[in-house]
Amino acid sequence: MAKKKQQLHLDSLVVHGSQGFDPLTGAVSFPIYQSATFRHPGLNETTGYDYSRLQNPTREELEKTIAKLESGAHGFAYSSGMAAIANLLQLFKPGDHILVSDDLYGGTFRLFEEIYHESGIVFDFVNTSDLDQIKFKDNTVAVFIETPSNPMMKIADIREIAKKAKQHGALCIVDNTFLTPYFQRPLELGADLVVHSGTKYLGGHNDTLAGFLVVNDAACAERLQLIQKSLGAVLAPFDSWLILRGIKTLSVRLERQQANAMRVAIWLKEHKKVDSVHYVGLPDHPGYALNLKQASGFGAMISFSVKSKKMVAQVLERVSLIYYAESLGGVETLITYPIEQTHAAIPADLRARIGINDRLLRLSVGIESADDIINDLKQALEG
Repeated sequence: MAKKKQQLHLDSLVVHGSQGFDPLTGAVSFPIYQSATFRHPGLNETTGYDYSRLQNPTREELEKTIAKLESGAHGFAYSSGMAAIANLLQLFKPGDHILVSDDLYGGTFRLFEEIYHESGIVFDFVNTSDLDQIKFKDNTVAVFIETPSNPMMKIADIREIAKKAKQHGALCIVDNTFLTPYFQRPLELGADLVVHSGTKYLGGHNDTLAGFLVVNDAACAERLQLIQKSLGAVLAPFDSWLILRGIKTLSVRLERQQANAMRVAIWLKEHKKVDSVHYVGLPDHPGYALNLKQASGFGAMISFSVKSKKMVAQVLERVSLIYYAESLGGVETLITYPIEQTHAAIPADLRARIGINDRLLRLSVGIESADDIINDLKQALEG
C-alpha cells in the first residue's frame, strides 16, 4: 500500500528534503554520487544521468530541496554564490538596465561594476528600502535587492517592488541569504527569482562554498539550465551532500542564532562605547514593522558602530571566542570589518552614503552560549 504524503511544516521539510532518503537503497543520508559520468544501458538509452556537469543525483536532490523550501518549481546549485549570480546575469544583454540595492555585499558590487558593466549591462545603485527611489527606465529589465541588506540591515518591501517590476515587465530578484527560506520566502511575495549564497546559513558550518538560484517560470528555468550546463560552475557531489546535511539543522540553528542575536543586540545597544546598533529584531529598527509583514524572523546578523576608529583594532585583536574572519551564517560567531573586508570594492562615496564608516563592525551570531558571546564582546570593548 502506498504511503500517504502529508503536508509538512518547514522545520520538517528542512530535515527530510525533497525525497527524504535514497529510493534505490533506502539510505537516510542521501548518497554522494561521486561520479563524473554514467553508463548508458544501450544506444539511445539513459538512466536519466549522463555527465555530472549536466546533472548528478546528489546535486539534483539538493536543487529540488532548495526549490521546495523556497516554494519554487526549479532550483539550480552552483560552486559559489558569486557563480550563481554570474549565471543569473547571463539572462541579460548589452544595453539592459538593472536597479540594485545600494547597500549590498561588496563582492556582488564588484561582479556587477568590474565584470558585467564591461559587457554593456548598466547598473544603478539605489536605496531599495525607499520605494520612491525605484524608478524604471525604458530599458530596465530587473530589480536586484538584498533584504535585510548587507551590512546596514535595511529592509526592502518585496511585495511592492515585485508589483512595480511586474507592471514594468521587469524581473524582481531577491538575495535571500540572510534570512533563508526558513524565515522568508520571496517567491511567495511575488518575486521572480531568489538568490542564495549557500555557503552561509544553508551550509551553516563554514566548511564549503555553494550558491543557488530558485525560479518558478518554466521558460526562465529552461534558459538557466542551458546556461548552467554550458558555463559549468556546478556544485560538486560532495559539496552538494555537505549542504544537504547542513540544511537538516537549519531550523534549530537559526532559532538558536536568532535568540542569541536578540540578546547580543540589546546588550550592545546599552553599551556606552557603542554608538549605534543595526539589528532588524529591535523594535526601533526602521524596517521592523515591514519585516514582520514579509518574514517570520529577524535572522542573526548585527552591525554596530563603536565610538572611535581606535576601538575597532582593540575589539578585533581582543575577541577570543568570536573569530575575526570573513563570511557569516555558520555555527561559530564571526566578526568582520566591512570597510576593509567585505565592502572594500565599493567606492568610498557610496560607502559613505550608505553608512559604512571606519567604526562599523558586522557580527554573525553563532550558536554558542549567548552569555559567552556577550562576555567576549564585553572584555574586547572594555579592555
